[in-house]
Amino acid sequence: MMDRPFAMDELDKPAGGDLRHALLQGDAMLAGIEPILAHLLSAPDHSLFSDEIVARVRGMLADLARQVLRTQAEATGQKGRDAFAERHGEPLAEHFQASRALLSHCHALAIEWQLTERLESQIGLDPVLSPLMQRLVASSDSSTSGTAMAALAAQARFAQAQRRMELPLGELPGDLLHQMLLAWRRYCGETRSDAVQRAETKLRQSYDESNGRLSLFARLVGGPEGASALVLEEAGAGLFFTALAARSGQDREMAVLSSHARQTVRLALGLRAAGLEARRIDEILLRIHPGAAPVAGLEEIDEHKARGMLLDAAHRIGR
Repeated sequence: MMDRPFAMDELDKPAGGDLRHALLQGDAMLAGIEPILAHLLSAPDHSLFSDEIVARVRGMLADLARQVLRTQAEATGQKGRDAFAERHGEPLAEHFQASRALLSHCHALAIEWQLTERLESQIGLDPVLSPLMQRLVASSDSSTSGTAMAALAAQARFAQAQRRMELPLGELPGDLLHQMLLAWRRYCGETRSDAVQRAETKLRQSYDESNGRLSLFARLVGGPEGASALVLEEAGAGLFFTALAARSGQDREMAVLSSHARQTVRLALGLRAAGLEARRIDEILLRIHPGAAPVAGLEEIDEHKARGMLLDAAHRIGR
């Protein structure tokens, strides 16, 4: 987070002013992402919106609904839990679309996986076992090695789930799982039975956020190899975005969204806030967006100012 409040008059300096203007343009785009995505997901005829990202988000929401409904069916003692989940899955998935936070999370995972596949096809980077992950698994520190092994297994599950357009409930951050379960309660309304309450209790009791992929990644990038996670071709997309978020003071979803072609200024500022020099930032931008022009003025922006600009932007778009 910020070390001290960011002074807005610092943005009036020439370089800061230019970067702030570019950031404002990016803000306008990001502010409309969830409403547009929700519209695309709910469109009765989505043949015009066959984009991979929309399909993947739709698949993840449907999978979350099926998992909840299967647990509900078990709690009621029904034998055909899969049939019950299929019967009620679509309306519950549509209900989940109203959650901006859930949409944002699924959207970020879809974008992360898209970059993961691109890195595999372009430079042969393994989507599960990156060079940095290999080093972490082989660490002489047993705690680091153990966490890395768990993270490796979690990344393998993530890759498999994304290929199937699924999202295990246990991989949701704790606050999102809570929001999703509250949305389920609202969906059931006054008619929810004791079985629904038992199912919710079971889901909450079986949940352990510390074993989730994102929590494991966060622990790894907080260690001595954390700086290496900002080398995209060494870390892979998952560790890279986790490190970028942690070291720039952003939430992870925003760090992932900054990889969009129209958010290069936000990505550059995030990397500057994370402590990278302008030359290294240009290398990362070119890796993600070949042919991208360097972001001018980064040399005149220190880490604190970059963080302040990002915080101000986050407030503008309600993040």
